[in-house]
Amino acid sequence: MLVKEILEEKELFVSGHRCCAGCAIPIIVKLVLAAAQKICKNIVVGCATGCLEVCSTIYPFTSWKCPFIHNAFENVAATMSGVERAYRVLKKKGKVKEDVLFIAFGGDGGTYDIGLQALSGAAERGDKFLYVCYNNQGYMNTGNQRSSATPYKAFTTTTPLGKLERRKSLVEILASHRIYSAQTSVHAFQDLTEKVIKGIKNMPAYIEVLSPCTTNWKFKPEETIEISKLAVETCFWPLYEIYPSGKYVINYKPKEKKPVAEFLKRQGRFKKLSEKDIKEIQKMVDENWERLLRLEKKTSDL
Repeated sequence: MLVKEILEEKELFVSGHRCCAGCAIPIIVKLVLAAAQKICKNIVVGCATGCLEVCSTIYPFTSWKCPFIHNAFENVAATMSGVERAYRVLKKKGKVKEDVLFIAFGGDGGTYDIGLQALSGAAERGDKFLYVCYNNQGYMNTGNQRSSATPYKAFTTTTPLGKLERRKSLVEILASHRIYSAQTSVHAFQDLTEKVIKGIKNMPAYIEVLSPCTTNWKFKPEETIEISKLAVETCFWPLYEIYPSGKYVINYKPKEKKPVAEFLKRQGRFKKLSEKDIKEIQKMVDENWERLLRLEKKTSDL
């Protein structure tokens, strides 16, 4: 399905929000909701406290044109589990006739860290909703503290000399629950929307979208899409999906993989890197890319 067709759908997230200039989050939300409407017109959104919620629901204003539930930082998956189960009961009793689709949004702080317990529980139970993580690789709403999604050597206010730990792969953690789990990025409109549709058809599902943060990654607001592309072209952020069978599929393989330095040097959060650090990160990126290629080949028959 072409992105052009998807964008003809009614806008459910409209202007008036207070996201930073150059923020990737509104693009992600608009694409997700537009693609979702190709499957179901009745959509209920749950949103963890974070950049998206704070910027779009400042009382008495809202940018949401669909039913919206604000949750605490850590419990959007638990909330959507309860709402979705209640809907199933009401529909079984004939009290609700319409088909309804449930979508949860959360940042990496509310997903990777304090929300992981609720999300894992929902995935294990098979609760029927789509979870979308907009990953800006830190607790950006509260001032750029590190999360477990923050990459190695990135500057944050709590890692002033650069984070010493590698980020974890939540896509693969969720895939271990035998659900559809995928990684994409804000610039990859076609890839993102196709994965949303696949996820909705295979709920529960988890989709993680790289969401470059101009404010705390420290690049110019007009460079958001370019930074997103560089993350993928350098294989710092591969586009791939994992099916419930365990099958890995890499959705984009650069014809010429760019050096990761091209991605790192465009951002202030990596300005303290030494040449040794860059070489070390390049090695990590290469090892992970080769690992994904091996997994794709190994699981191709699943």
